[in-house]
Order: sequence, then structure tokens, then C-alpha cells
Amino acid sequence: MRKHYPGEPKPGYVTPWEDTPDWERQAAAAVYGQVRDFVAVSGGGTAKLSREQKGRFVALCWIAQIYRHFPDPKPSYVADWDELPEWQRQTDADIFERIEREA
Repeated sequence: MRKHYPGEPKPGYVTPWEDTPDWERQAAAAVYGQVRDFVAVSGGGTAKLSREQKGRFVALCWIAQIYRHFPDPKPSYVADWDELPEWQRQTDADIFERIEREA
């Protein structure tokens, strides 16, 4: 996140894990599991995905979690890939690639 965010990120973007709200920790764990499972069932096929495809997958999984935890979220919380700032796209791709390496 800090790698791609222009300037100093908002405090909520870099909150330590233990201070992160429960819903957000649950959502992050769910996205982690979805990516890990996707990597596993692909049998190595995710290595051929582009960074954009990897980032889109993370973003879509996150949107589903937002809808799970908030019945009527703000539109910016569920913005489609093309509406996300570049720093968020790059962060989402980094998230996928980190999980992919660990899987």
C-alpha cells in the first residue's frame, strides 16, 4: 500500500492488524482464502495471468465482502476496477502476487 500510494496514506489505510475493525479482518481473511484457493485449483495457471487480471480478482473478491458486511455501501466502496485509483489497482495486484508466492 505505501509502495503505491501517492504521499502519506490516510490512517485507516495503514492501521495495524490488531487495531483493524473485526469486519475488515474477516473480509481480508476471506479474500486471502479466495485467492489462495484460486491459486491452488488453477494448478499453477495463475502464473500466466497479467497483473491486471490478478488485481481485478482481488478487487472483485473485496467488493463481495463489502456487500456482505454493508447492506448499502457507499458507491466508492464498491467501485469497479476502471474506477479505482492506480495505487489501489497496484496494491490489489501486489496482494494477489504475495498470496500466490506463499501458496
